[in-house]
Amino acid sequence: MKRGADQIALPLDWPQTEDDSRFIVSTANRDAFEHFRRWNMWPVRATILTGPRRSGRTLLARSFAARVGGRVIDQADNHDEEEVFHAWNNAQDSGLPLVMIADEAPPAWAPKLPDLRTRLAITPIASINQPDDKLFTALIQLLFADRGLHVPAEALRFMTERLSREYWTAERAVEEVDRFAIAERARVSMPTIRRALSQARMIGDAA
Repeated sequence: MKRGADQIALPLDWPQTEDDSRFIVSTANRDAFEHFRRWNMWPVRATILTGPRRSGRTLLARSFAARVGGRVIDQADNHDEEEVFHAWNNAQDSGLPLVMIADEAPPAWAPKLPDLRTRLAITPIASINQPDDKLFTALIQLLFADRGLHVPAEALRFMTERLSREYWTAERAVEEVDRFAIAERARVSMPTIRRALSQARMIGDAA
């Protein structure tokens, strides 16, 4: 359905599939991905998963927990320390693994509860890094596909070469392009992408 040129494109919650097919493996996250495949080798039945927000860390943790019957505590470094402590102990008693997602790992994450701090010190850590070129390109392509949009190869290359390599940047860029295209009743093309990102000040006017 087309919108008038004077209409504002509103942000929408686009449906996304919560399964492993959405987790794109590259050098930026391969170690974390393999860490969960080898969970039976963990020294304890718990792990800490860190990484930038929007990096797929929650998706990776939840898909793993669903497969093995484990538990996930998101933002564990801001969670109630007593609850995290008991969840860690329960994981050891039950044998069902606990995944604690945190912005920072110990020692930067330093709980006040001494018993929890002791347990975290022996808990393995998996980390996801900012996207490499391969992941960044694939992520932008996937985000456009979520909206039913095809981005030309030349335009995709333009975006990946000029945007900063951050997960959040990829999401914002696709959102800005889609909103601009809807408002202008334009197809997703190189000129549309250039104008949308320039207007959003995500690239320079001369890019």
